[in-house]
Amino acid sequence: MNQSTLTTTALTILRVIAGFLFAAHGWQKFNEWTIAGTQASFAKMGVPAAELAAPAVATLELVGGIALILGVLTRVFAALLAVDMLGALFLVHASAGVFAATGGYELVLLLAAGALAIALTGAGKLAVDRALFGRSNSKLSVLA
Repeated sequence: MNQSTLTTTALTILRVIAGFLFAAHGWQKFNEWTIAGTQASFAKMGVPAAELAAPAVATLELVGGIALILGVLTRVFAALLAVDMLGALFLVHASAGVFAATGGYELVLLLAAGALAIALTGAGKLAVDRALFGRSNSKLSVLA
């Protein structure tokens, strides 16, 4: 495989897997924990404005995750998801240390890094963004 094919493959794998995990966490907040349960959990963890943060985070993770999978407005959603994960890291997980088994930040740090990498590189060739905004003369080509 040439470098372009490897890069396309790597970006697609990263984008789809990260998107799946974000969407799964958003879905969990809506369906397993419910928004009311997520609000209560956020409040207990000390998240500011938990009643607003919980539905916003759940929606961002679900919609943003699906957007990453498809490669739609990828840079925008990836940047927002990176900020979401950094918020989770600093507001909730940092004090518990590294390991997720003890409530630590390893998962949120990895998701933040993956989302940031996607935000910096874009969706790659196999994405809706590329089809919509990929022309070099497009004013929106920065989104591809």
